[in-house]
Amino acid sequence: MLSKRWKSLCGYFTKGEIALWCVSVALIHASFFMFDRENFLTFAASLIGVTSLIFNAKGNPFGQFLMVIFSILYGVISFTFSYYGEMITYLGMTAPMAVFALVSWLRNPYNGNKAEVKVNRLKCKEIIFMILLTLIVTFIFYYILSAFHTANLILSTLSVTTSFLAVYLTFRRSAFFAIAYAANDIVLIVLWILATFSEISYLSVVICFVIFLVNDIYGFISWSKMRKRQETDSVWGNSFFRNPAVCDEDKVNKN
Repeated sequence: MLSKRWKSLCGYFTKGEIALWCVSVALIHASFFMFDRENFLTFAASLIGVTSLIFNAKGNPFGQFLMVIFSILYGVISFTFSYYGEMITYLGMTAPMAVFALVSWLRNPYNGNKAEVKVNRLKCKEIIFMILLTLIVTFIFYYILSAFHTANLILSTLSVTTSFLAVYLTFRRSAFFAIAYAANDIVLIVLWILATFSEISYLSVVICFVIFLVNDIYGFISWSKMRKRQETDSVWGNSFFRNPAVCDEDKVNKN
């Protein structure tokens, strides 16, 4: 039974995706045992996070379920280093939005396939709305984080900006959510590099987000291909049902 499920899971992912996940997990293990060996919560969060990304790259709602767990763990990790911006962002925004995204993805399967979400294209009006909403969220969080005396205030605020864009685009099923997460990864890489100056064990977190960056770039490539395939299938489907020649051929066959 387990062997069948394992074969099914291996068949679900491409060889490249399996290789990406295996290399990512191996690097997370290596960085943990080289630079940390104590913060098992960080280790667990990294493994859950990279696994969620490979499922997200496939448009699988299970990835959003794992993202909820990762967000909670990462919020706790951020609290230990007084990165209140990260803590508030992930516990108060990313985790709840991941729940909404999970519901959105489950409600919008592609052609009834619950393992693949239907990719969405944002219209111009919604993009403008998203940008305005992001600016408002950034403005509000800047003063909230300032009140908490958050370390590296500007970078922490920028992390909120990129995180909000990422969760909004994820909820709306846009392929560009992966680009927003990649931007967020870059901000977090810088933040945690600064943290390593006082605690070398946080270098494992830096390596974790470098791995996340690579996976998010792949996620965008995967979603771009998925969107193109879905739109092509939709065009072919519409042309089949609307093509008079097809209807006439059906009539001839019936006669």
